[in-house]
Amino acid sequence: MRMTVIGTGYLGAVHAACMADIGHEVLGVDVDVEKIRALTEGRPPFFEPGLDEVLTRALASKRLRFTTSLEEAARFGEVHFVCVGTPQRADSGAADMRHVDSVVDGLAARLEDSCLIVGKSTVPVGTTARLTARLATARDVELAWNPEFLREGFAVEDTLRPDRIVVGVTSARADRTLREVYAPMLAARIPYLSTDPATAELVKVSANSFLATKISFINAMAEICDAAGADVVTLADALGHDSRIGRRFLRAGLGFGGGCLPKDIRAFAARAEELGVGDALSFLGGVDAVNLRQRRRTVDVARELAGGCLTGRRIAVLGATFKPNSDDVRDSPALAVAAAVHGEGAEVRVHDPEGIHNARLAHPELRYESEPAVACAGADVVLHLTEWDSYRELDPDKMARVVRSPRLLDARNNLDAALWRSAGWTVRALGRSAPALAAAAL
Repeated sequence: MRMTVIGTGYLGAVHAACMADIGHEVLGVDVDVEKIRALTEGRPPFFEPGLDEVLTRALASKRLRFTTSLEEAARFGEVHFVCVGTPQRADSGAADMRHVDSVVDGLAARLEDSCLIVGKSTVPVGTTARLTARLATARDVELAWNPEFLREGFAVEDTLRPDRIVVGVTSARADRTLREVYAPMLAARIPYLSTDPATAELVKVSANSFLATKISFINAMAEICDAAGADVVTLADALGHDSRIGRRFLRAGLGFGGGCLPKDIRAFAARAEELGVGDALSFLGGVDAVNLRQRRRTVDVARELAGGCLTGRRIAVLGATFKPNSDDVRDSPALAVAAAVHGEGAEVRVHDPEGIHNARLAHPELRYESEPAVACAGADVVLHLTEWDSYRELDPDKMARVVRSPRLLDARNNLDAALWRSAGWTVRALGRSAPALAAAAL
């Protein structure tokens, strides 16, 4: 099948490469000339494990190419996937729909043959109905919604072997077309849910809101544990044994960030207000507040470890991206903490395995190092802020020899606290008071 993927950012680049890899003819489209050049040369414009291999295979097969021409795309595609961003608006929590609207308007003015437009962007409920009216001038064109569920760091796997495929359609023809698009996945018995567009639009924002709520819940419990002298890790383990709750997303720490969860829960709440049911999602304001408070709590603990004042202290920061296995620093809790510590007068040195370039663009005032030991040299406090596997492999004895003072804040609850303490480190972790950490080491 001939398809276009309009927007070659994180979602679009992965979708285009993977769709070509499973046998479709794909044309990727973007207004960014440099991005199109990089993709054409087989260079992903961001770090994502496995994407370079899939992109190389797809280009070599001649089933994938890229262009900046929407006119060419309109002539080429039987199916057009809309994968452009829906960032938070500058003046509110609502989603900025200008990019999606522009793509649909651009296609409507250029389409000549029957086709299916499929939205994959995360949008407010009611978007399909609103945009269908904008397609009134286009002959025999349908609009469907097929939300993405990609996790950064696992995007290729999530595209080729997703947990489920959800499509929102208004005709049997559209459903048949999407079943053909995803035929290899259906052959592998991946669940396929065909529903109305409004329900499909709600699935993604509902899933993200639930995950954000679960993360903020355990972080709220971490704050209680700190006050009560309890251990949030053991608490989460105990909760996770309840099959109704489960252990996933119950790791207390610095909280969530990135380009999806924060803006999606705000946009969902804003849309509920527009629909007149804002009270139904009022709890999301609390979820957001708990998440942001984790950043302030982390700075507070860092200040305590530094002796009550950060001014003039050298602080090492391990991790800049919002999560491991990514170079994405959008709304990164790690960078927010690093910047806040710097704002209190500390000398901050940051290391990250993949995110230094993007971090430097976002926060040029910070100092960046290519090796963890160099970032930690002479440090008064070490802050572990992104849970890269490589940080678990650090030798606490060796690290103790390069710092000025062996004091560690594990804001992700991902390091072996007992191992670090045995090497002479003072270790703090959110939700794990000193008595709780001592008990955990027994």
